[in-house]
Amino acid sequence: MLAEIAAANAAFNIIKSALSNGKELYDVSAQATQYFDNKSVIVKKAQKGGGKEELQCFMELEKIKEQEEWLKEYMIYAGRADMYKDWLQFQAECKRARDKEERMRKHRKAKNIALFWTILLWGTGGLVVLPLTMYIAFIFFGVI
Repeated sequence: MLAEIAAANAAFNIIKSALSNGKELYDVSAQATQYFDNKSVIVKKAQKGGGKEELQCFMELEKIKEQEEWLKEYMIYAGRADMYKDWLQFQAECKRARDKEERMRKHRKAKNIALFWTILLWGTGGLVVLPLTMYIAFIFFGVI
């Protein structure tokens, strides 16, 4: 989790310095995506709970709230009209993309497990059926 925290903080620092230096939000869209991906991981770990890192997760989430408040104020006062609304929409799109990727990953995993069992069952069935078929054929054709 320390990696996600460090990555989120680094991404925010890049976003903040770029915006402060006159860049636009779309210039740092890669960092924004990285920021919210890491935020998502931190939130999931905080909600999961039960670990030694609960206080750390809580404090990092508070820090992220402050960072997002800074972004909100920047977008409202220094950005264009409706920039904050677009930012929220961007976050929602990133979340949908992450959720879709997670669903696809789970689907692929389930499909691979089903394929494994199918191959195993057909292979095991083949090991039983083939010798039995050969034995019946030998009896029928009088080889035995």
